[in-house]
Amino acid sequence: MQPLIERAEHDGIHELRLARPPVNALDPDLCRQLRGAVADAVAAGAQGIVLCGGPKAFSAGLDVPHLLSLDAASVREAWEDFFLAARALAGCPVPVVAALNGHAPAGGCVLALCCDYRVMAAGDYRLGLNETQVGLVAPEGIQRLLRRVVGPHRAERLLVAGEMVDARRALEIGLVDELADIDEVPRRALDWLRALLSLPRKPMLATRAIARAEVVAALEPELIELDRFVAAWGDPDTQAALRALVAKLGK
Repeated sequence: MQPLIERAEHDGIHELRLARPPVNALDPDLCRQLRGAVADAVAAGAQGIVLCGGPKAFSAGLDVPHLLSLDAASVREAWEDFFLAARALAGCPVPVVAALNGHAPAGGCVLALCCDYRVMAAGDYRLGLNETQVGLVAPEGIQRLLRRVVGPHRAERLLVAGEMVDARRALEIGLVDELADIDEVPRRALDWLRALLSLPRKPMLATRAIARAEVVAALEPELIELDRFVAAWGDPDTQAALRALVAKLGK
């Protein structure tokens, strides 16, 4: 299997870089390797994790052309692999920072929301949950992740419109925590993580576990309703919107 995660270590902090060019679209192999890489890092004694993408795209979300080529059972498996990867980040026992060195729509935004802290590249880069624009409905659990960081009313507006916001707006509304020059994003993520890890370890991790319990709970199967989500995937309106998206991307 082709390696789709590049790994590096910085004094106990493990950097995991999505490496599926050109835009780190999340196919089942990448999702499985991400899940495995998080587990491997923890098993190797990682004190924290930085999750990077790039260049210019953290992740473009699920690989829609690939999904459209699958039968219903395989579509379900692909989405299950994605949500398992998201749960691996959300439930990671050590802090995880998302280094958003580029765009992060849909599934890319979900992965970022599962992390403890988000550093985004300043400039004309966008992130958000744009599901309604491509005929999908974000599950309740994913909506909870967004409400947690931007508040219920603003989350409603963003979700219903499927709005993608630029980096400056993302910082203003709390969707990201910090902006940096695109080449400095991973370094700033490391700096924040090092500062956090300088605190007394056990109290910090115990407090973190309490504070992040709702992140883990949001991704429980009953709040994702995968069968319902996959059934909606086959709706004619959804399929038409997805195929229009693929045609647009191909131009």
